[in-house]
Amino acid sequence: MSEYSSLLSDLSDNITNEDLEQLKSACKEDIPEEQSNSITSSRDWFSYLEKNDKLAQDNLSYIEHIFEISRRPDLLTRVIEYRTTVLKISEDDEIETKLTRIPSAKKYKDIIRQPSEDEIIKLAPPPKKA
Repeated sequence: MSEYSSLLSDLSDNITNEDLEQLKSACKEDIPEEQSNSITSSRDWFSYLEKNDKLAQDNLSYIEHIFEISRRPDLLTRVIEYRTTVLKISEDDEIETKLTRIPSAKKYKDIIRQPSEDEIIKLAPPPKKA
């Protein structure tokens, strides 16, 4: 079993039917209602996302977002762990990738990244009161 399949299996084992309804609700803009009704397990949900280019072995940002807005930090942590250990993609690399996928966001790249020590303007201490 590939590490990606293992990840999906692990995630599936930790998604209850109640969780599944919440996850489907979180992505209702991307899954038409008639399709949503036919998704009855987390494996069905992952399969649907893969078929519709929302999920792939090297593209996990959609489910990261869904797990984040669904308040499932446990699942989000597993996905991030996979991304950083298996795919070797760090948080900084991920920001860079997302920005290049969204042309209008490129101009915000410098705003998002943290400034280096050299770029930080040092302020003088306030004057001492006499």
